[in-house]
Amino acid sequence: MYMAVDSLIPVRGKPFPGLDEFSASLDHSGVPFVWVTSRTRLQMDEPRRNNGHTHPFIAEGGCAVYLPEDYFHLRPEKTLRLGRFTSMPVAQPQPAAQEALASLAEDTGVEAVPLRSLSPRELAQNSGLPARDAEMARQRDFDELFFFAGASDADVARFVAEAQLRKLALRQHGVLWSLAVGASLQKCIRDLSKLYDRALRYHAVTLGVAAAAEAPELFPCCERNILLAKSAPSAGLFADDEEAPGDAEPSDEESETEHSGEEHSEQARPPAKDPKLGSYSLTIPLRAPEIWEQLLETVGSRSYK
Repeated sequence: MYMAVDSLIPVRGKPFPGLDEFSASLDHSGVPFVWVTSRTRLQMDEPRRNNGHTHPFIAEGGCAVYLPEDYFHLRPEKTLRLGRFTSMPVAQPQPAAQEALASLAEDTGVEAVPLRSLSPRELAQNSGLPARDAEMARQRDFDELFFFAGASDADVARFVAEAQLRKLALRQHGVLWSLAVGASLQKCIRDLSKLYDRALRYHAVTLGVAAAAEAPELFPCCERNILLAKSAPSAGLFADDEEAPGDAEPSDEESETEHSGEEHSEQARPPAKDPKLGSYSLTIPLRAPEIWEQLLETVGSRSYK
């Protein structure tokens, strides 16, 4: 199972209730649980520890797969040691993105300010994070975080168009952007799935699970998908004033709907396909108290194996 976790685990605040128990249940069932995030390995240390996550994770928006020590007996073909993890890089490591950003900004005449160039005080002000969290956010293994300074919409459009011509991976995270050389979530999932197939000696279906904010990127990479509907706003890279998923309170209207006794509002159900989100075969209400039970039941069904 590949789950986009940025909407479920905010940078600050509580994770969505029950995630740790869900992770433990998957471990008990022998189901690999791969996290997908736009954050760095340093940012994911504490959430992984708090939620008992011991499986690989994909970080920096599809730049690399990070494998815990001795997770696979089979050694991947291309690896890079980063901290205590064996990394399967897809994007080019730094300083490739740093140099590509500088070249792109110079050639387009659009001022792009990398976060690594800011003082600690400026970094905290621009990210909206405490100093420690902000520092971890800018220590990137592969991609480069930046923001535009005084750029018009036309300037940004020209910058984005040139990045596409150079085949650079460019993503927007609110006022911040990230740039990577060679990042591909599709390749990260494909390479990791091949390792699982070799270890299991059969092909396991790649199941993607995401809220609406992450679905357009994750769903095209997986064979089957589940949409977590009615999610809180995505925490993204630098959540500040947004409510954490575990802290959000439903409105009176939502409460009446969720407790009206209508079975369809609490049960997983086939949705209408949404071209903005990609192809998915099932919707599970994110606020439903049975969300984790429904996911476990779905993962265990034959149609998803």
